[in-house]
Order: sequence, then C-alpha cells, then structure tokens
Amino acid sequence: MQIRRIEAGDEKQVSNMIGKTISISNIKDYSKELMDALIETETPEFILERASWTHFYVVFDEDEIIGCGAIGHYWEKEDESCFFNIFVLPDYQGKGIGRRIVETLENDEYGLRANRIEIPASITGVPFYLKMGYKFKNGISEPDEEHLIRMEKNK
Repeated sequence: MQIRRIEAGDEKQVSNMIGKTISISNIKDYSKELMDALIETETPEFILERASWTHFYVVFDEDEIIGCGAIGHYWEKEDESCFFNIFVLPDYQGKGIGRRIVETLENDEYGLRANRIEIPASITGVPFYLKMGYKFKNGISEPDEEHLIRMEKNK
C-alpha cells in the first residue's frame, strides 16, 4: 500500500472510487436520491478543483486507488484546518487505511499548524472519527442542513 499526493491523471479513478464507496457504504445511512446527487458532484473535474486548494492524498493497492483524503484551510484561518473527501473502498474498510489517511492528513503541514481540525462527517463516518479522537462540534450529533455532522479535534 502506498499513499501520496494526487497527480494529474488520478482524478477519474478517484471519482469512480468515491462513487462506488458512496453507493455501497453511505447508502445505508442516506436516501438513494441524495447519494445519487452526491455522486453526480464528485466528478473528475471536481476532484481536480478540490486538489487545487487542498493537499489531496490518494492510497494505492498496487495500481488501484483504494482511498483518498484531503486537508485544507478552514475558512482561510491559519490555525484551523478541515478534512475533505475521506473515502475508502468498502472491501478495504476496517483494515487501517482510513486511520493511515487521517494520520497522514494530521501530519500534513495544514494539520500540524492547526490548533483545531474540523470534519464535515457523513453519518456513516461518525463511528470511525470518534475512534480517531474527534468529538461532536458544539455537542451536536445530528446532521445539519447539508446532511453532515460537524466534528472536530483540538490540540
């Protein structure tokens, strides 16, 4: 298994991996219509655009992208960062890949300089992030209007 920053040419495989993960893992916690709409937004172009202002990482098993995650500014604050697009293919979940992605992001320059890291988590991801030491932001454990649960870790 290898983890590195995304490169031009990875975006289609990343987009497909995210779509597959959403359609299998996240569909358990959300409506099919909502997940289909999310998959529609996770295009190769969207991935490249996100990678233009974040540090976007991909995880490989041989030549297949099996996971991804990004970290960037939280509203342009120098001492706060935010995670984006953390996904691991269902067949690889529970094998330490998500942990490796989060640890990579936390040790990225955006993670190291942050006093606080926020995650707009899916309902599906909440148990994993709790294991990683993240807490519910402002104690709110219910999804917001974007169907996400805001979580955070303070140093």
